[in-house]
Amino acid sequence: MLSKLFFDRLQELEEGTHAYSYARNTLIEMNLALVHFAAGRYRNRPGTDREEIIQVGTIGLIKAIDRFDLSRETEFTTFAIPYIVGEMKRFFRDTSWAVHVPRRLQELRVELSKAKEHLALLLDRDPTVPELAAHLELTENEVLEGLVAANGYTAGSLDIPWSDSDAGPDSDGRTLADTIGDCDPTMELIENLGSLAPLVAELSDRDRDLLRMRFVEEMTQSQIGEVLGYSQMHVSRLLSRIVKKLRAGMLVQ
Repeated sequence: MLSKLFFDRLQELEEGTHAYSYARNTLIEMNLALVHFAAGRYRNRPGTDREEIIQVGTIGLIKAIDRFDLSRETEFTTFAIPYIVGEMKRFFRDTSWAVHVPRRLQELRVELSKAKEHLALLLDRDPTVPELAAHLELTENEVLEGLVAANGYTAGSLDIPWSDSDAGPDSDGRTLADTIGDCDPTMELIENLGSLAPLVAELSDRDRDLLRMRFVEEMTQSQIGEVLGYSQMHVSRLLSRIVKKLRAGMLVQ
């Protein structure tokens, strides 16, 4: 595996040297296909810029390269995909509107922001709704609609103080986040397992046996090879192919 050769080389080189940078950059270029593969998951997402998603995903790839440990019995592709997809999800979380707002109102928000800044300089105060309407040649109702829609761009902070008249003195110091239930960390796992089950069912009996021995019985690749009469390298290739197939099926769902 060519990537393994460069990972071995990175461990031997001193970070910050030209040789280290060359090996690291080569690994990035060799594995950019993983970023493009993950980006395909969001190809139909409205208002997305594919190039921007690729750039964000590449950041995840770089993090995976810097943190990958060759001593683990884990394929780099298996290790890297969560980092890549995680960066993409974080990007959408940080840049998306808090609620769905029609595009015309999104564009109106930008125009209102510019108009408010311009008029504030001229008037030495915040402009009124009629003044904004006159400046933009809109009706006052349209301006009000745009101002209300602008509230959907960012959600209120969960750290703002929260008070409840019925809660009594013990509510002092609480924030809005304290009043919201926690997410159950097992829910995403259950959802993933639900999506994975039909994909596993489509595998051959041999492939399902391989998965069971490796991930349920936690047998090493060498032990599996002894049971099935395969070499450790052949078992590694089979497992890699199976995991890649399952991962591809999960990403397109």
